[in-house]
Amino acid sequence: MILRDTVFVSLIYDANMGDKIRIYHNEICSKSNAAIRFLQERGIPFDLRLYAVDPLSVAELETLLAKLNMKPSELVRRNEPRYKAEYEGKAVSDEEWLHILAGEPELIERPIVERGEKAIVARPAERIVELI
Repeated sequence: MILRDTVFVSLIYDANMGDKIRIYHNEICSKSNAAIRFLQERGIPFDLRLYAVDPLSVAELETLLAKLNMKPSELVRRNEPRYKAEYEGKAVSDEEWLHILAGEPELIERPIVERGEKAIVARPAERIVELI
C-alpha cells in the first residue's frame, strides 16, 4: 500500500495554511488512495483516520455529516454487496443509518476529506481543491 510508512503520521499546516486536512481513509480503496496521492504530489500535509480499523462513533458521524451537509443515507455505498444483501429496498431511517454506518464502516462512501468546518467526498480526488 501507498502509506505503510506514513499511516500514523499526523502533519498540520503552518500558520499561513490554516486548518489541517484529514482523510477518512480505506487502504483498499483506489479512490481513497488517489486522494492521498493528490495531496502528496502537491506537498500538502494531512492526517489519516483509518475508519475501517478505527470506526467512527455515531456522534463523530453526526459531526462529519454536518460538515458534509449530507444525510446519513446519502453517505451509503449502495454498490457494496453488504448493502445489496441487507438494506436494498428497505425503509431505513436516518437514525438507523447512523448506527448502521457506525457498525459497518465498509458502507461509508469514501474518501471523505475534512478541513475545519467543511468536508467533501473527494470523488474525484481533484475535488480536494475546494478545501485548499
